[in-house]
This record gives sequence, C-alpha cells and structure tokens, in this order.
Amino acid sequence: MNTKELMQIALDMVDMTEIPGDSAVYVEGDNIKKVLFGVDLGVPELVLAHELGYDCCLAHHPQGGRAFLKYYEVLWKHKDQLMKEGVPEKVAEEAVLPMVETAKVTSQSRNLYHAPSVAEKLRMPYLNIHNPLDELGRRIMDDTVQKLTNEESTVEDVVDALLTLKEFKNASTDIMVPLGDSGDKAGKVVVAHGAGTNGGYPVAKAYFDHGIGTVIYIHIKPPDLKKLKDYGKGNLIISGHIASDMVGINPYLRELRKRGITVDELDKDTGGNVIETQ
Repeated sequence: MNTKELMQIALDMVDMTEIPGDSAVYVEGDNIKKVLFGVDLGVPELVLAHELGYDCCLAHHPQGGRAFLKYYEVLWKHKDQLMKEGVPEKVAEEAVLPMVETAKVTSQSRNLYHAPSVAEKLRMPYLNIHNPLDELGRRIMDDTVQKLTNEESTVEDVVDALLTLKEFKNASTDIMVPLGDSGDKAGKVVVAHGAGTNGGYPVAKAYFDHGIGTVIYIHIKPPDLKKLKDYGKGNLIISGHIASDMVGINPYLRELRKRGITVDELDKDTGGNVIETQ
C-alpha cells in the first residue's frame, strides 16, 4: 500500500472526493506494511518510528505545510452544519467568519515545514488525516444519539447514549454538561464536530438562537464557555477531545488492519481500551 491509498481509504469512508484543507501527504511512500499512528505525531515520534523500523507515520492532527495553510477552509463546514439545522445563511456566515480569519492570520506565524522536513531527511513516508476521520466520528456520534433519544429525552439521556460507544465508556475523561442541567429536556440535539475545531461561543449561540436545545462539542475554550454561561441559553455537552477523535479513528484503523497493514498506536488512554490494538 502507498500513502495515496492510505488517504483515499479515509476519503472513501465518508464519500469525500478531495483531500480537505487540514489533511495532507507530506512525504510520499509505497510498499507500506507497518504504520505508526498517533493523534499528534511530530518530530520525536518520527525519529522513534525510524529507529523502530516503521514504513510510515500517520498523524491525525495537522503537522505542517498545506494542512496548516489551508486549515481555515475546513472551518467553513460549521456554516454548512448550521444551515442544515435551519440557521439563516447570513447568521451562519457571521458566526464562522471570525474563526476563519483568525486561522488565516495564525497560519502566517507557523513553522510550516519543520516536521515534514524531518520526515524527508529520515525518508519516512508521512501524512495526516484529520477532517475525514472527524466527519466519520461525527456521523457515528450523531447516529447514536438520534437512535437512542427522542424529543422527550433529557440531557442525561443524550450523555447516556454517547456512553454506549466504547470510546467514551472507557475514556479517562468524563462527558461534561457545563451549560444547562442534566435533567433538562434536551430538545433538538446537534453534534457540532467534524469542522476543524469547535465553533466556540458564536456557533453555539447561533444554534441556540435557532431552535437547537443541545449542542455537543468535543471541547471548548474557557472564555467561550463563560460567554455562553453569561448568555444563559441552551445545553452544552462536552464529550472530550481524544475520546471523540477516536470514535472516527478506530473504524479507519480497523479497515487498514483488514487490508493487512500492521498498525501500532501511540496516545493510549489510561482509562481503558479507547485505542484498539491489533
């Protein structure tokens, strides 16, 4: 297998036809039989993989180059998700635009080719796959919540639905309800994931202002949470970053193993078997 095929498998799992802006093949390679995977896999892990004889390094989060420069493009998926739930286009765009502009400016300060350059020196095939696996995880989370809850369900019922997924059941982190109350009616629930990062205050507020009762983020910055608490509307569930990422990552790694690839993993969760072994 080669690096292009590794990327294509992920794209095919969510019916994507193009590599999204936050994903990239940094160093191409073929005849790949043994892969080291890490959610955050940079220079130290590249050196480790080289010393241990791996054929390829696969990261989840962006590690440089195009995936830093074009990351902002994926943030626009929040606009699509908002509009799908009935938020007017203008409101959705206004909620997302500041985040996009910040990402564009921030990319100018990044050392774009640090990790990819090390991979080149080591002759180590290297790629990251972010949005396709986040989107896969979002779909699994959303399907689980929709199947196991209804209009009479409480926020706690939504949390219980998520906990049927082993990634959450076994995680070191707990699912949090930092806004609203577990006993409140959940109303309409949205899994706001698979769009680069969480939408912060503006995206959650736009959902709450347009009929959504409960928003699920995988993480949020404290200042955004404070603003939402001050606004005092809606329920917010925080499912946990790494556990949520693994909901989409695990099916992909299982698919690689089905195709005969040996995959070893870093970032094991100390709470249980969130990350699978072969």
